[in-house]
Amino acid sequence: MTVFTTDRATPARVLAISAHPDDSELQAGGTLSKWAAAGCEVSIVVCTDGSKGSWNPDANLDELIAARQSEQHNAAAALGATGTVGFCGWVDGELVQSPANVRALTEWIRKLRPTIVITHDPWKRYRLHPDHRAAGFLVSDAVVASRDPHFFPEMRYPHHRPDEIWYFEADEPNHVEAVDGWLETKIYSLEQHVSQLESTMGIASDIDTDGHAKFVAVSVLLRCGLVRFRLRGPRGTTNKGCRVSGGRNVFFLFRYRTDSLVSPFAAAFFDFDTMRRAPVHSLANL
Repeated sequence: MTVFTTDRATPARVLAISAHPDDSELQAGGTLSKWAAAGCEVSIVVCTDGSKGSWNPDANLDELIAARQSEQHNAAAALGATGTVGFCGWVDGELVQSPANVRALTEWIRKLRPTIVITHDPWKRYRLHPDHRAAGFLVSDAVVASRDPHFFPEMRYPHHRPDEIWYFEADEPNHVEAVDGWLETKIYSLEQHVSQLESTMGIASDIDTDGHAKFVAVSVLLRCGLVRFRLRGPRGTTNKGCRVSGGRNVFFLFRYRTDSLVSPFAAAFFDFDTMRRAPVHSLANL
């Protein structure tokens, strides 16, 4: 039986490393905003350029990439993050586990020197998005490389051992961080990702006031009790049978086509963040 820890003391510095712009806000925005308000230096690094993040086949990808970087800066500010917002710029959908990519993330970790690193759980069963798997493995390898001085000894930053690595969307979570009072901040940060309003949040545009209202209303309903809804996929497709229940203790039963259709609803609307928490010294045993 898993023993859950709860509500860790605010760390001095945290670094969230995600596959795409908006992943950190979706999966850990409540925790990040809570810690930022308590004085933690929150930094966010994004692995890919977000260039696949549109349902429009005629989208100008250079403009999309620039927009997503700007949106990530705005979302971090909305969370209250006072640290660095960084981008590796690797092509969306093509993220791979390579020594060069591990080195790049190791440099970010050594430069920013976080107490905790937060990222995707690469061991999550039925993880469909390849970038989420790759990011989780890359960050895990980079944390190991960062802590040991004989990895990349030529690097200008000295080795650094974070205290812990936390995995969001965890297959087997063992930590719960209560984020009561931070849901509105999390939603506000998500709404900064204007290019993702339609595909992720079901909002037609940044001036769709009804869509924004429904987005917020669903979050409130999920907090208060039971709600059923249909998840919309690309080209007007739907996913039926998604049910969320339980007030604060939320349980998710769903059928889905891709995790990208489920994750916004399975992460954005509740009063706690669940993580897999591991001390760095035991990473080799994970």
